Order: sequence, then C-alpha cells, then structure tokens
Amino acid sequence: MNYLAIDASTEACSVALQVNDNVYSRYELCPQSHSLRLLPMIDELLKEADVTLQQLDGLIFGQGPGSFTGVRIGVGVAQGLAFSANLPVVGVSSLQAMAQSAFEQYQQKQVIAAIDARMNEVYNGYFIVDDNNIMQAQCDEAVTPPEKLAQHFANIAPNAAYGVGTGWDAYSAQLSVLKSNDGSPEILFPNAVAMLTIGAAKFSQGLGVSAEEAQPVYVRDTVSWQKLPGRE
Repeated sequence: MNYLAIDASTEACSVALQVNDNVYSRYELCPQSHSLRLLPMIDELLKEADVTLQQLDGLIFGQGPGSFTGVRIGVGVAQGLAFSANLPVVGVSSLQAMAQSAFEQYQQKQVIAAIDARMNEVYNGYFIVDDNNIMQAQCDEAVTPPEKLAQHFANIAPNAAYGVGTGWDAYSAQLSVLKSNDGSPEILFPNAVAMLTIGAAKFSQGLGVSAEEAQPVYVRDTVSWQKLPGRE
C-alpha cells in the first residue's frame, strides 16, 4: 500500500511518502513557514517517487497536539489533497509519532512524550510498544502543568521512561526525575516517517475516513479556538 504522511504540528515540518516499500522523506525546522513549505515538500516527494496523488491508497496527517496554527495547517492541507484525489485519511498523534521514532531509532519500548505547550504547561503521553511494534498510549493524552506531571504519571509510569519532545528542556527542573535518558532528548519533534508506520497500521484496521471527517486534536480545551472552516 502506498501512503503520504504530512505533519506541521510543531516547529518541524515533515513529509514522508511510502511507495512500493520505498520511503521518501523531507524534514525541516521552519517555525512560521509551514504554510509556505508543506506543499513544495510534498510536490518534491511525488516527483522523486514518480507518482501522483491519485496513485496513493491513503493520506496520513499529524492531528496534534501541538501548535494550534500548525495543526490547522496540516489538517487543512490534508483535507485539500484528499478531496482532490478522493483519498481516505487517518490522523496520527504527534506525541505517539515521537514515541514511535524512539522505538524505531533507539529501540526504546517505554516512552514519555512531552511537548512544551506554552502557558506553563506540557502536552504529554505515555507509550509502550505492542506486539506489532507500534507504540500505544497507556493513558489519555493531556496538557499538564510541569510541576504536576510526576504526580500525573505516578501510577501510570512508576519507573523513569525514555523522554522525547521539547518539554524536557523547557521544564527540566520539574520533569527530569521522569526521564531515563540524560540531557536534551535526541528526539524533539514528530516526524512524518514515524507517522507512516502508525498510519499504515490504522488503515489496515479499517480506520480510514473521508477528508471531511479529518479532525485536529488540540487536547487543550480551555483556550477558545475556532474550528476549521466549514466545521463550526
């Protein structure tokens, strides 16, 4: 099966394309430039793989949590492309994608993902690899003040786990006790390559939906934020 994955939920912008078991990818740190870079990156990959959107079997998008603006850009682009090519879509958590990268790159099987959510909070989730080598959430993703995160994970993750995401550096004094790896995490942002793995598994489970059903996941519900156009 051939899939395109895109993510713009954090400062990183990434695109990955799987065609006939070959993977093509682009990854850039480009804060404030996602709307300018995402479509050109997609076009580059399609040309490199010599395929069109219509030849793909589905589209995978980073659903958040992360930057409100970035998440909206990613979902909007995914919807537009899926509509144009009549493709089903699945959303993938940015936290789960980072945990998946930790497993694929560093063979880590227990991961806490923490993204700096600003406003003195972190988006967070705890993941353990399953029998199919997919990192699965062990609790609902949340947005939590850093000083309360240890208490939040006390019964969920009793031992220190491998840490990924920007939250560890932003709140190192409060969070370091939860992390087994020293220093700045090797993985700071989600990558669309890892989203290919998770998204393909979701498609195989029949979880693909139509483009109009693509939904962002902000996690933080205490901030007023308009829904995507047409979703009011």
